[in-house]
Amino acid sequence: MTEPGRRERKKAANRQALADAAVNLFLERGYDAVGVREIAEAADVSVATLFKHFPDGKEALVFDQDADREAALVAAVRERPTGHSIPRALRGLLHDERSRQARNDPRFADFHQLIDTTPVLREHFRRMWLRHENALAAAIAADTGLPENDPAAQALAHFALEAVSLVHGRDDPDAALDRIFALLEVGWTATAQASTRHDRT
Repeated sequence: MTEPGRRERKKAANRQALADAAVNLFLERGYDAVGVREIAEAADVSVATLFKHFPDGKEALVFDQDADREAALVAAVRERPTGHSIPRALRGLLHDERSRQARNDPRFADFHQLIDTTPVLREHFRRMWLRHENALAAAIAADTGLPENDPAAQALAHFALEAVSLVHGRDDPDAALDRIFALLEVGWTATAQASTRHDRT
């Protein structure tokens, strides 16, 4: 009964070691100057093991928490406390995530600069964020009883996620995030009320 648990822990440890080694090397020497063999050696695993954990290639090593982040966004909508609006729940999640990263990782600013200055990472980040947007929009529509692909749900998902980029580099990113979500809150409340009135007619 304990063997599967050990296997899973070993897999998770290897994945984390690879991601940590990759980011360390990328920050030290630049993304284009580092090969997958060097990353595997730094993590003390084989290249085959690297691709087993990250089949999408080298850029995926930078975004190793991709699936966890998408799950957290969907959960923020589905599992929010009674009385909390969707914008409020998303603001809380993104605020907490950003604060945790900035507090726990002294290389937080350097990490974002790496993405900003590396075209292949910027493109991977854009594709990843689009997948998150679609999953979040579907969760919003399902939670509120709106039709699938509803433009209001898609817009809320889009601008909630875009807030992460809009606050990056500002003197007070937390205050900026609050202002963005105050606007989204007003717009979403008005849209939800209009949808309710329409349903009653």
